[in-house]
Amino acid sequence: MSLNVVTLVGRAGRDPEIKYFESGSVVCNVTLAVNRPSKKTDQPDWFDLEMWGKTAEVAADYVRKGSLIGVKGYLKFDYWQDRNTGVSRSKPVIRVDRLELLGSKRDDEQAAQQSYDEF
Repeated sequence: MSLNVVTLVGRAGRDPEIKYFESGSVVCNVTLAVNRPSKKTDQPDWFDLEMWGKTAEVAADYVRKGSLIGVKGYLKFDYWQDRNTGVSRSKPVIRVDRLELLGSKRDDEQAAQQSYDEF
């Protein structure tokens, strides 16, 4: 028996990037920061998320930097050749099957206000 299930709850590290393809497919990519409590500091773990179809459209419409979200999916690896060196590269990506919007409207407004205050 094999099992590849990932469940995470955290905050979006940036606004989603969405791409539409001529085939009609849509993909959305976003990073997720999940706090890892420790005795001295809370260090976040960062995950790259990939969503397709309706899930991607929902993320593009409702997820913003700082939004609290929950995701369920599976771990996969993207492989490519570095253009400059020709070296084989890879990175882990969470392919999201289910997206939960966990923050309230007030949380979203506060996150938006904080991002504007940085400038």
